[in-house]
Amino acid sequence: MKVGVIGTGVMGRNHARIYAEMKGVDLVGVAELDQKAGKEVATAYGCNYYKGYEEFIKKEKPDAVSVCVPTSFHYDVSKYVIGRGVNLLVEKPITKNIKDAEDIVLLAKRAGVKLAVGHIERFNPAVQRLKRLIEGGTLGDVTSILARRVGLFPPRIKDTNVIVDIAVHDIDVFNYLLGKDPTSVFSCAGKALINDREDYAGIFLRYNGTNGIIEVNWITPVKIRVLNVTGTKGYAELNYITQDLILYESVYEKTYDEFGDFVVKFGEPIKKTIKVKKEEPLKLELKDFVEAVKKDREPLVTGGDGLKVLRIATDIIKSSRSKE
Repeated sequence: MKVGVIGTGVMGRNHARIYAEMKGVDLVGVAELDQKAGKEVATAYGCNYYKGYEEFIKKEKPDAVSVCVPTSFHYDVSKYVIGRGVNLLVEKPITKNIKDAEDIVLLAKRAGVKLAVGHIERFNPAVQRLKRLIEGGTLGDVTSILARRVGLFPPRIKDTNVIVDIAVHDIDVFNYLLGKDPTSVFSCAGKALINDREDYAGIFLRYNGTNGIIEVNWITPVKIRVLNVTGTKGYAELNYITQDLILYESVYEKTYDEFGDFVVKFGEPIKKTIKVKKEEPLKLELKDFVEAVKKDREPLVTGGDGLKVLRIATDIIKSSRSKE
């Protein structure tokens, strides 16, 4: 299976690295406007370099490509790739706006090509393990899910705000873990260090009985990526970076006090460190994409999933700006 990478920035370079290591896959080329950066990646991973993605597609005729260009160019590049009948994985967010995303999803469907979107945290082994715990009833009914994704401003991100850039990760994870979409959203966001776009936000999502809360920013001096889930039977703490997952099983009894009033008495929770087979999420993501193409099945994160998350992110931005 012949594959390639369009855009060799931080993510594109990693896509190329993993494809080059993957069995049953031949990394045939990379396309990158920055000749120095593109040639460096091509040399490092033994493939051809092209300045233009059109020339790359026409000459190499890859079976699949990763689109890792800046968000502003996702639509044009993806539209061309789909038009040539090539399967594609587009880094998140799928496009810069809903109209373009809807068009890409429709075009891919009509062309019969696989369209995956790079919501990488869905492939985090700790998230996958937590999903099984929730589905198995270990946590009982989930009442709240809380994520903190904060850190310093990434200078390479020039065409989107903190909500579309990083909050989309947790929106997708919330939808995946809960198996449903939010019925309403509320957000307060602002511009603390950047004048032209939001660099911090507090987000509230309602999931028919479950509260979802996300804190994101580009101003915290330390990188934090954590997820907490509370249910009627327990509580789980997940660290996206270390892939550690800790479970606290609730110990309580429902009874009545000496006055006949109903009370819930809690005992010491049972703490368990959940075993997680730690792996690089991007490797699992690209493996899923390649297998989806080879086996003619849908990828774990589809174009429709990417569109859904972008719609929610857009509603969140509208919510925050309506209060200005």
